[in-house]
Amino acid sequence: MLYSLHHLAAPEGMAFTLEERQQLNIHGLLPPCFLGQDVQVFRVIKNFDRLTSDFDRYLLLMCLQDENEKLFYRVLISDIEKFMPIVYTPTVGLACQQYGLAYRRPRGLFISIHDRGHIATLLKSWPAETVKAVVVTDGERILGLGDLGSYGMGIPVGKLALYTACGGMNPQDCLPVTLDVGTENKELLKDPLYIGLRQKRVRGSDYDDFLDEFMEAVTSRYGMNCLIQFEDFANVNAFRLLEKYRNKYCTFNDDIQGTASVAVAGLLAALRITQKSLSDQTILFQGAGEAALGIANLIVMALEKEGISKEKAIEKIWLVDSKGLIVKRRASLTREKEKFVHEHHEMINLEDIVREIKPTVLIGVAAIGGAFTEQILKDMASFNERPIIFALSNPTSKAECSAEQCYQATEGRGIFASGSPFDPVTLPDGRTLYPGQGNNSYVFPGVALGVVACGLRHIPDKIFLTTAKVIAKEVSDKHLQEGRLYPPLNTIRDVSLKIAVKIVEESYLDKTATVYPEPQDKQAFVSSMVYSTDYDKILPDCYPWSQEAMKIQAINQF
Repeated sequence: MLYSLHHLAAPEGMAFTLEERQQLNIHGLLPPCFLGQDVQVFRVIKNFDRLTSDFDRYLLLMCLQDENEKLFYRVLISDIEKFMPIVYTPTVGLACQQYGLAYRRPRGLFISIHDRGHIATLLKSWPAETVKAVVVTDGERILGLGDLGSYGMGIPVGKLALYTACGGMNPQDCLPVTLDVGTENKELLKDPLYIGLRQKRVRGSDYDDFLDEFMEAVTSRYGMNCLIQFEDFANVNAFRLLEKYRNKYCTFNDDIQGTASVAVAGLLAALRITQKSLSDQTILFQGAGEAALGIANLIVMALEKEGISKEKAIEKIWLVDSKGLIVKRRASLTREKEKFVHEHHEMINLEDIVREIKPTVLIGVAAIGGAFTEQILKDMASFNERPIIFALSNPTSKAECSAEQCYQATEGRGIFASGSPFDPVTLPDGRTLYPGQGNNSYVFPGVALGVVACGLRHIPDKIFLTTAKVIAKEVSDKHLQEGRLYPPLNTIRDVSLKIAVKIVEESYLDKTATVYPEPQDKQAFVSSMVYSTDYDKILPDCYPWSQEAMKIQAINQF
């Protein structure tokens, strides 16, 4: 069946009315019962619950997305806390590793290095004439799993599913893209199911020219307001591409800026528990890559907003990379790392570093599973009444510690957040704590909705600080008592709407919005753009597909 039919039509299956069945000439091909969308959702959930593996559940939902997009999003929205771990972290990591098995139908564009010179023509393969948001990866650093090449397509597909489920973006306005320049993963090169180029990665000027052509082709076809989100690029490319493109295109890097925003949001919420200010903190990062440096830079911006000088703000932040503590006179430091060097002797062991620095906040973003040992957690609790411990690496296997390990080692005093979800933990004293999931899904859907709504041409860092403050504000005192540092996931659509409205308000104030006339009621303006999962009452006559094609499509739905 043509992909465009799956993507643009709104097949309703047994939800078709009698009149619609007659007009489509499918009366008799469907059972006589009329089932509303709520019953269809119930059927999907029943089938979902029968499955025993998350990978099989992922396949079920991806097939549903291909066959009945409105029902797919209605299912996700019905219980976002249940379904997000399947379409996003942690299951999407497993799905990427097995994408050769998961691949069913085209969902997104694969643009290879061999397409250089005619990317603009290739973009015309995408059936939608209008695209407002693109999520692109080159697959070199998928979560904490490394180079997965074209198997990384699961990330843009999953991210854009959350654009809609969590933020309300119209899925027809979204385009997932994988830029295939090869892979260094020897196992993939030998994998008979691998769907990408079987060659080593192209680097250097050829890579840069390829990226330049892609950016120019996207904005030439879809406009300078088209949002381009970079996802899971390796450190060596992520920072420099962000700096290269941020003032030329409407773009951001989620691993750098999205992670920073959600981490700072959790930190601001945690400070309400400790009753301390951000300027009172000493923050130690296990990791010095995209995520760590993005968070560190946003913390510096937040401190500057509080009146602290940049120099004093930097003094409060310490970084540990694979070679140990980042200090002056250490060789081979990147420009991004050099910003956070300190006058200190070199140290390698993390346990020793924690005892030496005595941080109030410990943040893990190096994808080293179990890096926060029991001794480190106990030490954090020994010099902090309420130690703040963020184990943000994804997927779950890469988390620096689990929620239970943190709470046990700190006698329930630890303030914990993680990148992947953890189950609630009941302490010996009978308290049950609900660990906060510092997931970027709190950030990028609302940011995308707001940016697209008001037509921003560029996305400054202050948007991510604004977003962090909105998220933190949505955490109630009751949530904090329960151990949550983020709003419950079942409220994420409301949070995303508030983020988008705040971005729109600030963009009109500083004259960066390009959509005019300026709407007087910003909330109503943004709300009017939110995608509806309700079925259209009937397929309009202007659809170009044959009645036979629509008939076959209709009887294959839930």
